[in-house]
Amino acid sequence: MRGRFTENGPVAIIDIGSNSIRLVVYERLSRSPTSLFNEKMLAGLGRGLGETGRLADDRVDAALKAIRRYRRVCDHVGVQQLHILATAAAREAENGPDFIQKVEEICQTPVKILSGKDEAYYSAKGVVSGFYYADGMVGDLGGGSLELVNLNQGEIGEGRTFPLGGIRLQETSKKNVAKAAKIAAGELEKAEWLKEGKDRTFFAIGGTWRSLGRLHLFREGYPLHVMHDYEIPADEAMAFCERVMRDEEVSMRGIQFISKARRALLPYGAAVMRHVLQQSRVDKVVFSALGVREGLLYELLDEAEREKDPLIEASRELGVLRARSPQYGAELVTWTDRIMKLGQVDETAYERRLRVAACHLSDIGWRAHPDYRGEQSLNIISNAGFVGIDHPGRAYLALSVFYRHEGLVDDAVSPQLRELCDERLLQRAKILGAALRVASLLSASIAGVLSELRVNLADGQLTLELPEGYWDFDGERLRKRMNQLSRLLELESQIVQAAA
Repeated sequence: MRGRFTENGPVAIIDIGSNSIRLVVYERLSRSPTSLFNEKMLAGLGRGLGETGRLADDRVDAALKAIRRYRRVCDHVGVQQLHILATAAAREAENGPDFIQKVEEICQTPVKILSGKDEAYYSAKGVVSGFYYADGMVGDLGGGSLELVNLNQGEIGEGRTFPLGGIRLQETSKKNVAKAAKIAAGELEKAEWLKEGKDRTFFAIGGTWRSLGRLHLFREGYPLHVMHDYEIPADEAMAFCERVMRDEEVSMRGIQFISKARRALLPYGAAVMRHVLQQSRVDKVVFSALGVREGLLYELLDEAEREKDPLIEASRELGVLRARSPQYGAELVTWTDRIMKLGQVDETAYERRLRVAACHLSDIGWRAHPDYRGEQSLNIISNAGFVGIDHPGRAYLALSVFYRHEGLVDDAVSPQLRELCDERLLQRAKILGAALRVASLLSASIAGVLSELRVNLADGQLTLELPEGYWDFDGERLRKRMNQLSRLLELESQIVQAAA
C-alpha cells in the first residue's frame, strides 16, 4: 500500500470544521506529504449555530458516526500519529465541549481546538509549505469563519478572524446574497491592514473557494485540472464573483463539475472573495490546496526537513518509486548542469530547480508501452500532486519529459498546454528534452555511465568525449541526437574518442 516509504508514517489528521469533517491519511511525515486516503462528509455542524448557540443533535450524531469510521480506517491503515483539529463550530457552541469529549473518547486522542488566530497561523503555514517563497495575503474561508493573515516573504504577520464563513453568512443574511455582500463589506472594513495587499497575491484556501476556482477553470476550458496554484487576475476574479452572486445555480455554465453539496454556498463564498479583493487591491488570486492540515504537518517537521524543497523532494521520491535506476536522476542533474553551462543557457534559480525536478522524473514512464511513454509521462507529471510549482512550471516538467521520449515534436501535445509556457520556458524544455535523449541513449537510463563521460566545448563544437571502454557507444543514432541538441544551443557537435 505504501510503496517503499514506511518511515515516519502513516500520519493522519481529522479536521472537524463548521461545514465538513475530513480525514486525510498521509503516507508519512515529510516535506512533500502524499495522501494515502482522503474522505470528507459534509456534517454541517455549524448550521443553526448563530440562532441556537448549539450544535444540532442530528448533526452531532452524523459527525460522531463519521468519526467512528475514521478511527477504524486509521487502525486498519496502521496510522502511527493521529492529530484531531476542531475549528469555529466546536469552539463556539454551547455543547461544543460535550461533543469534543465524545470525539476524544472515540479516538482515544486529544482534540486540538483552534482559536481564530490558530486557524490563521496554520493556514499561512500551509501556504508557506506549498508555494515557492510565498508572499501576499492568505485567506481561509470555512463554514463558520474567515481567517485573513498577512504573509511577508514567508514570515507570518498580522491576522484576524471574521464571522464570514459560508454557512454563517448564508444564515445571517437569510439566504439573501445581496445582503450577505453588504455584511461582508462591513466586516472587512474593520481590517485596515488589508490595504497592505495592494499589487500582491491573494492565496485562497477552503472548500467553497476551491469550488469557485474550479468553476472558473472549467468555464475557461483551462488545459490543467489542477487547483493548486491556479491563478486568476484580480479584476477578472471580481467580475466572475459578481456573476456567481447574480446567476441562478441552474444557469451557471460548468456547474456540473461542482459537487452538489458545495453549490449552495458558492454565491456566499463569491460575495466574501469579491470584497476581500476590492479592499485589499491585490494583483491576483491564487488557489491553494494546502491549508490548516498541511500547516500543522509543516510545523511537526524539524528545521532541516522544512528547509528542503518540496518539489525536488516529491520528484526524487517519484523517481525512487518509478524509475529504472533512482540514482540516474542525480547523474542527469550533473550532466545537464554541464550542458547548460557550455551552451550558455542562463537559468534563474526557479528554472534550475524545475530542471532538477525534470531530471528525477525523466524515467518514470518506462513501464508503459514504448509508443505511449511520452504521453503517459506527460499526463502523470502535469496532473501530479506536486507543490512548490506554478502551472507554467508544471507544463515545463511535463513537456521536457515528453520530448525526452517522443522527440522534439509538438503535434501530439495540446497547444493549450504548450501555451502555459512562455517562449523562454518552452525553449528550455526542448533543450532539456534533447539533452535527456542523448543521455538515455548513452546510459539506457541506468546510473554509472554519464559520470564516466565528458562533454566539452571546442571551437564552437559541443564535444562528447568517449573514454576507452566506451568507444563502442558511438553510432549514427547517437550522433543524430547530439546534432539535435547542438542545434538548439546554436552550436555544432562532434563525438570523439578520448585518449586513454
